[in-house]
This record gives sequence, C-alpha cells and structure tokens, in this order.
Amino acid sequence: MNWGKAIILTFVLFAGFIGTMIYQMCRQHIDLVRDDYYQTEIAYQQQINRIVHASQQEPVAIDYQADKQQLTFVLPTTLHNGEIHFYRPSDNRMDFSVHLPASHVSRQVMSTARLARGYWRIQFTWSDGHRDYYTEQKLSL
Repeated sequence: MNWGKAIILTFVLFAGFIGTMIYQMCRQHIDLVRDDYYQTEIAYQQQINRIVHASQQEPVAIDYQADKQQLTFVLPTTLHNGEIHFYRPSDNRMDFSVHLPASHVSRQVMSTARLARGYWRIQFTWSDGHRDYYTEQKLSL
C-alpha cells in the first residue's frame, strides 16, 4: 500500500467515525426542564409570590417512610384546592400530578410502590381561596 491510499483510507475512516457519532447523537433523548420553558419564565413573578406566601404560612410536612413505601402529607388547614406534582428531572415521561380537592382531611397518604427508584421533586401548589402557595421538597427513593 502506498501513501496515497493510506491517506484516503484514513479520511474515509475518519468520515465514517464522524457520521456514526452524529447519528448516535441525533438518536439520544434529551429532556428539557420544561417544554414551555420560555412562557413559564415570563410568568415567574407569580411563582415567586407563591413561594413568599408559603414561607409566611404553616409549613407543609412531607414525610417519607421507606419501610412502608409511603408518603404522608400534612396539609394546611386553609386548603381550598391544591395539586401535588411529582417531577422526575431525569425523565419527564414519569412526571404526574395528583389533584387535591377541598376537604377537612389534614393528612394525605400516598404509596410510593409504583414510583421508579431515584431522585424526585415533590412540588405542592395550593390555594386558600384568596392566595396561592407553593413549596417543594426533594425525595430520593
């Protein structure tokens, strides 16, 4: 083999390597934090107000009991309606929400048996009829 063929073979192998890498990168699933990131960012002042309101209220207690595989939420007594959003940063297809209607029950128990192991963020948004509130807690299963 002479030098000309070796140089051409090197360029062909390099181009094949680059093509393979581009193909692999295009097939990889990449999750954004949110699909509607820019629209959410514009309305973020409302979220800041919710966080401030929640800091002035009684704290929402979220207790994870690993041996029973359950979460216990101690809800505010002023709860008019609310939502608990389970956010999985690594895979948004696992995210889900649980709606909490107005009730006189101050404790909510939820099983974690169907949740995938790993890191979760529990985002709790609620209203007392006049103000909105928001708190978040991290959970590692």
